[in-house]
Amino acid sequence: MSITLTDQDQLTLRTAAWGAVSLMSAAGAAGSAHKVATHGSIALTSATGAIGHILAKAPKGIKYGKTVAELADQVLPALTASMTLLNQQDRAEADNFRSTVIVAIDAATHTQPGPTVADMARKITEALDAHR
Repeated sequence: MSITLTDQDQLTLRTAAWGAVSLMSAAGAAGSAHKVATHGSIALTSATGAIGHILAKAPKGIKYGKTVAELADQVLPALTASMTLLNQQDRAEADNFRSTVIVAIDAATHTQPGPTVADMARKITEALDAHR
């Protein structure tokens, strides 16, 4: 099955995935945010399939907010919306998107382990699975 996504759908996917990396970066300790973002970005740009083509570039012009709470208010619902959208069109691409985001947050967790990072990873995973 092939997926058909509007520009807005693609922006939602990019906002969700790249925003998840930003959330993980924000949850890391000072000085490690760059490492977390780098490892997460590598994971996103290494994706394959239709999702790989969409996530190959970060969203442009997105204002995530000034606080982690504002960022989470945008990103967590976008993760759930992305999974809902993809599951309606192609279950394999939904699984691809979910696994790509999980790899990105796992990369962040290994780069900067700690309870804050682990808690953010849990919130992201819950948002990915909330569509069920």
